[in-house]
Amino acid sequence: MNLHYEIPSDDLAHAGEASSSVKKMLVQLGIDPVRIKKAAVSMYEAEINAVIHGGGGSAEVTIDSDKIVIRIIDNGPGIADLELAMQEGYTTASDDIREMGFGAGMGLPNMKRYADELDIQTRPDKGTIVTIVVYFHQ
Repeated sequence: MNLHYEIPSDDLAHAGEASSSVKKMLVQLGIDPVRIKKAAVSMYEAEINAVIHGGGGSAEVTIDSDKIVIRIIDNGPGIADLELAMQEGYTTASDDIREMGFGAGMGLPNMKRYADELDIQTRPDKGTIVTIVVYFHQ
């Protein structure tokens, strides 16, 4: 099953809709709740990052019998220092975003924590592609 979602830029009112939709789909498919949580949390974090930092983008989701593969492709400036960005608490979010309860610097660390596999491809001025894999039978 292949799913596609557009991720809006700077629209926190609609941020998380793609990950919520995928979560509902996994529930309907009878996937183990622990695996659903792993997929939903990691996808949500990537989706929020695309909204806040990446100028929006898209989510490409493939669900098969043994795993879900989530690709979040954003239109942003890329991540200047990926190693630094992976540290808990590091953020480049604006004060306005942090005042709304986002931008605590846990997005990438949470993706790493919840994904079974995480790959981040980023280039300055070319955007970022986050690929998350969660296996259903581990």
